[in-house]
Amino acid sequence: MRIIDVHGHISAPLALYAYQAQLIASKGFHGKGRPACSAEEVLTASDAHRELLGKLGIDTQFISPRPFAMMHSQKPDKIVHWYTEHVNDMIHQQVSAYPDTFVGVAGLPQSAGVSPANVVAELERCVTELGFVGCVINPDPGEGDYATPPLGDEWWYPLYQKMVDLDVPALIHSAACSNPRESYSNHFITEESIAILSLVESRVFTDFPGLRLIVAHGGGSIPYQIGRWRAQRLQKKGEPFEESLRRLYFDTVLYSPDALELLLKVVGPDRCLFATEAPGIGSGYDPQVGRNLDDLKPVIEAVDWLTNGQRDAIFHDNAQAVFPRWTR
Repeated sequence: MRIIDVHGHISAPLALYAYQAQLIASKGFHGKGRPACSAEEVLTASDAHRELLGKLGIDTQFISPRPFAMMHSQKPDKIVHWYTEHVNDMIHQQVSAYPDTFVGVAGLPQSAGVSPANVVAELERCVTELGFVGCVINPDPGEGDYATPPLGDEWWYPLYQKMVDLDVPALIHSAACSNPRESYSNHFITEESIAILSLVESRVFTDFPGLRLIVAHGGGSIPYQIGRWRAQRLQKKGEPFEESLRRLYFDTVLYSPDALELLLKVVGPDRCLFATEAPGIGSGYDPQVGRNLDDLKPVIEAVDWLTNGQRDAIFHDNAQAVFPRWTR
């Protein structure tokens, strides 16, 4: 059985970010251009990344653009499109070179205040031409302005329809944050929590019964505040909150064994997909346990109440079910 990590991000050459800086500074005045790096440099940028995955016992990782660098709040919209297209092309280069190690997940050129219909062409290109198996949705392309309708709103329906048509899921993952009240890392948790509460109170899964959404970082704060949301539903005499929650999927990017075990208990192992986001914020050595925080495979293996079948589901089988275009 292969160990599948559904949440990773590209390790790209520095030339990509120099290109991005030029786009932002010039506002696209000089045209689209391209990052000043060779195909060999794009592949070399993944060397340490692939080495780390091997050390963590991860066979295959799904990779998407680095969220905090997606520049969704930048204007004009065209520079967001240009940057996103180049990042997706780099992902495709790495996937093509190392198909056993990497699987492509599309970044979307979302722009603050612009309809999600504006991103469906790039999603279709990534799926039908580049062979990507899913996409990443940023629920707050305004990056901290809180002006975008929540994910339960019909504003998002053009994107949901295209996802269903293409039979691809999305990872809900916030991006940068320009609001000085919180860091981008904290913003991830804020937006994932808002996304869940909006979705489970909406008609989205009634209107799109085939839609598959994975919430990053263990579901933000929601599984760990389950009592509050259960209480609210009980007062409303609605569907039990935990049943609504199980319409979503969750990744295991939690660097606390206690939090990870609680997630598995609250939503069920059948709704959890193994993920580490390595290399990333968890790629730091923890002297208390003698390994990196993102070395999560042994953490799941140590949950003594999981059956072998449930561990297989978390490590591999759930990913196959949620990402049907991934066939390995």
